[in-house]
Amino acid sequence: MTPSARRLASAALGLVLLLASPTASSALASEDAFVAGYAAAILEREFKLTAPSLRVENGVISLQASDLGGADRARVLAALQAIRGAARVEILEPGAAPPAPVASQPTAPASPLRVLSEWQTGLLPGGSLFKPLVADPRWPHFAASYQHHLRDILLKDAASVSFGETFTLYRDRLGRGWWEIGVQAGVFAVFDLGSPSKDLVNADYLVAIPVSYRYSDLSMMFRFFHQSSHLGDEFLLRTKFNRINLSYESVDLKASYDIGDVGRIYAGAGFLFDQEPSNLDPWSIQYGVELTSPWPPRDKGWRPIVAVDMQHREENGWSADFSARGGVQLDGVLATRNMQLLIEYFKGRSPNGQFYRDKIEYIGLGTHFHF
Repeated sequence: MTPSARRLASAALGLVLLLASPTASSALASEDAFVAGYAAAILEREFKLTAPSLRVENGVISLQASDLGGADRARVLAALQAIRGAARVEILEPGAAPPAPVASQPTAPASPLRVLSEWQTGLLPGGSLFKPLVADPRWPHFAASYQHHLRDILLKDAASVSFGETFTLYRDRLGRGWWEIGVQAGVFAVFDLGSPSKDLVNADYLVAIPVSYRYSDLSMMFRFFHQSSHLGDEFLLRTKFNRINLSYESVDLKASYDIGDVGRIYAGAGFLFDQEPSNLDPWSIQYGVELTSPWPPRDKGWRPIVAVDMQHREENGWSADFSARGGVQLDGVLATRNMQLLIEYFKGRSPNGQFYRDKIEYIGLGTHFHF
């Protein structure tokens, strides 16, 4: 166990014992002091910041936005919210006063909490309003997976890698919510581990312009994107495969709803145009669910997760492409980044470029990074 984890565990045990004693109010004050000290240490170590306005009242961390300087507000919020005992983080906008001190009498009602901005606005604000789709085989992110194919005439053992991310260019308020525009790009490649030279079989390239909106637990993303597919040279020379120049432009719209901190459901539809081959049917639908275990607490640094993604395409007669992933998410890898170690299962039409008509099924194990 790391020194930070031991300190957090000790603080949690102390809080339980103090709450059980007649001096519960002094115990809460001690817990607030611990949270404040831990928050100050995170700001200094991770972001090179000092925050004179930092205060903690009943677990609510507050600090002035001016103390953040040019730091990524989304990363600061995520880091502070992960502190054991932190009920909420409030970034006070310029001119806003800190929350009034809580009355010393135990029966006095707490002051109403402000509704404050939790997303940084302006150019390059950091973060994304629409969270990544964990089980979507074509969501741009950094990943490496081993796949064992059960029913595939071309592959038996394969390596799948992807490189990509979603970057927000500009964000602002829209009514009571937020909107943003960004850029999304990804490369998805599959290698045949059974071939003598571990041939590159296929690589798909995606570039998109996403426009997203979020209000409370509801988020939406509209994308315009281009995708093209390219076969590996060694694979072509070895198999004499008949190459198809698969490429298309597409628009899609997805809506997602968070169920507290433990669940998420989403659904959407897409439409192809300027496609090659030109006879590709254009419509598709997608939906899914993601679950994150509330145990163990977030301060432990890891949580079990499971996700299911379903896609249906008109081109394939609306047959189902079923993708399921489950495993462990490690929070706080490289500040606010997370890493997922996932068992993967897929059954349906291949997501790999020009093999879109082939029925495949595989199980695998992958490492996924989300920035």
